[in-house]
Parts: sequence; C-alpha cells; structure tokens
Amino acid sequence: MGNLICCVQVDQSTVAMKEGFGKFEKVLQPGCHCLPWFLGKRIAGHLSLRLQQLDIKCETKTKDNVFVNVVASIQYRALANSANDAFYKLSNTRSQIQAYVFDVIRASVPKLNLDDAFEQKNEIAKAVEEELEKAMSAYGYEIVQTLITDIEPDEHVKRAMNEINAAQRLRMAANEKAEAEKILQIKRAEGEAESKYLNGMGIARQRQAIVDGLRDSVIGFSVNVPGTTAKDVMDMVLITQYFDTMKEIGASSKTSAVFIPHGPGVVRDVASQIRDGLLQGSLAHVVNC
Repeated sequence: MGNLICCVQVDQSTVAMKEGFGKFEKVLQPGCHCLPWFLGKRIAGHLSLRLQQLDIKCETKTKDNVFVNVVASIQYRALANSANDAFYKLSNTRSQIQAYVFDVIRASVPKLNLDDAFEQKNEIAKAVEEELEKAMSAYGYEIVQTLITDIEPDEHVKRAMNEINAAQRLRMAANEKAEAEKILQIKRAEGEAESKYLNGMGIARQRQAIVDGLRDSVIGFSVNVPGTTAKDVMDMVLITQYFDTMKEIGASSKTSAVFIPHGPGVVRDVASQIRDGLLQGSLAHVVNC
C-alpha cells in the first residue's frame, strides 16, 4: 500500500538506502519518506544502527605447543554518518570481522606460553580491538568493545593442569602438617624436660627434708637421753621406720603377697644401708651449699 502512494517507512535505529535508477542518492533516516517509484526511485536496503555482538571461537597453539580455543566477543555497530559505506562496501560484515580476529589471535597467542596467555587476555583483546578499529573504520563500522571471554585448552591438558595443581596443594599441606607435628614434638619434649626437672627438684627437697628431720631427731634424743650416741639413736629410728613400713605394706588392700627377708641380722643390714645413704646425701648437700 505504501508503494502505491509512494510512501515508505524507516524504523527507529535503522536507516534506508535510497537509489534512483540503481544509483545511490541518499540515506533515509527513521520516519516516513516519499519515494515516487515511477521515477525510478526505490529502497535498496536497510541498515541497522543498533549495537551488535559477534562471538568467535578461534583455535590456535601456544608457545609451549598447547592447542587452545580462544573465545572472543566483538561488539560493533554501523556509523550513521558512514551508513552508505557500511551498506555498499561490505557484503558480509560478520565474516570480515571474523577474518581479522583470527589473524590477530593466531599472531599473538603463539608468542605466549599457556599460563601467560591466561594472564594476558586483556593485552590480546586490546590487540584485536586496535586491528579491527583500524580496518573496519574504513567500511563505516565502529568497534565498541572487544573481549576475550575464555581460553579453553584441550580436555586432557585441563585435566593434567588440575592434577598438577592438586599435587602442589597436597605437597604444601604435607609440609605444613609435618611442620606442625615437629612443633608439637618439640613442645612435648620441652614439657617433659621441664616436668622431669621439677620432679627431680621435688624429690631432692623431699630427701633433704628427711635428712634434716632425722638429724634434728638424733640431736634432740641425744640431749634428752644422756649416754646415747648418734649411732644408737639412728639405729633405733631406722628400725622404727622399718617396722612402720612393714605395717603399711601388710595393711594395704592392693598387696597380695610380699616376700621380704626378716631377722635381726637383716634389720641390722637394712639400718646400715639406710644410714650410709643418708650420710652420703647429707655430705652431698654440704658440698653443694
């Protein structure tokens, strides 16, 4: 109906190419336009000015001979003031952009190792954008944004990388565990040494207290009972202690059977042994003081 009354409509964010007898005349902006077809005027086609996105997957090889798929997203649009160039100079815009992207990626990635390629995605995207901007501006297109959205190594390579990473983390965990166990052993040994030292100090003080108590008992008995010697008093004290010990062993509920040699000679030998030990302990205490 529009053609019968020589009127055409151009939608928003779109321009139309007006021709007269096959020759380009002007770019029609959005709105209603009079187009007398009987005078050879017609619409050659429409061109969208909207932002468009092209996703490209390019297979290439890194410097360390790993094949990867580089995924790039190109955001572009036609320039309104160069719409005629964008419409007439390129027959397949998407194929043209893809060719430039392939060229730049396959020239950049082979210079990098796989790890470096992951780290320098922004540099690769910048190189692609600069090359596209320089090439596509002559055809009336603007490159708005170029993104390297993913770098996909071969599945076997990804699995190997994950195994290497897992092995490194397990090695670190084993080192940390060994270091922790080492610290625990050192602290445990220090604690045992400190405990034994304090236990030894306690035993030494206990023995010294026994020696001091026996000495005081001997001196007091000798003073109160004239004619007795220190040896007599010591023998009596030791024999008393001996019988007290026998009494405690017999009264203990946990003792089932105890075999101890008994007799006057044995008591005398026990007294001699204890007396010699106490005298040696007293002498050592005097030397230390």
